[in-house]
Amino acid sequence: MLAWLKDNIAAIIICAALIAVIAAIIVSMVRNKKKGKSACGCGCADCPMGGSCHHKK
Repeated sequence: MLAWLKDNIAAIIICAALIAVIAAIIVSMVRNKKKGKSACGCGCADCPMGGSCHHKK
C-alpha cells in the first residue's frame, strides 16, 4: 500500500487540488444563488428567463 502511495503521490495531490477547486466553485455558486445574484454575471433585463430564476421577495 505504501509503495502504491509513493508511486502515485503526484496524481493524488493533483486530484485533491482539483476536487478542492471544484468544491469552492460550487460553494460560491450556492452562496451567490442564495443572495439572489446572477450566475452569468450580466443583468437579467435582456434575459428571456430572467423572471423565472429570480423570484421577487
